[in-house]
Parts: sequence; structure tokens; C-alpha cells
Amino acid sequence: MDFFNLKIFFNSLIYSILGVVVFWVSFVVVDKFTPYELWKEIVEKKNQPLATVVAAMCLGIALVVAAAIHG
Repeated sequence: MDFFNLKIFFNSLIYSILGVVVFWVSFVVVDKFTPYELWKEIVEKKNQPLATVVAAMCLGIALVVAAAIHG
């Protein structure tokens, strides 16, 4: 019985890298559409409601990317 299949390993690696890239690009696009700088608002001004909304947005994007990759 083969426990380690290189084809499955490399496919998983490619899809995970593709998912991270799509997530990162979509986050940058959303960041550009907001009227203020997200990092400055969340980290420097400690805007907790904005951080919660951004976290929910990240989870939503991640779910869409995972569903698209999974099929």
C-alpha cells in the first residue's frame, strides 16, 4: 500500500499556493476599495468593529476560495 503519493502531494501544494494567492489578491482589492487604510485603522487606532468586519470578510473570501478549489 502506498502511503505517500507524489502526485497527490504536489496537487495539494499547488492548490494551496493558488488559494493563498487568490485570497491575498482579493483582500488587496477590498483594501483598495475602502476609503481608509485598514492596517492603520486596525493596528494603530485599535478599531475593534472594523477588525471584526475584516475578519468576517477574510473568512468569507477563504470559504469561497476553498469551495472553488474543492469543486
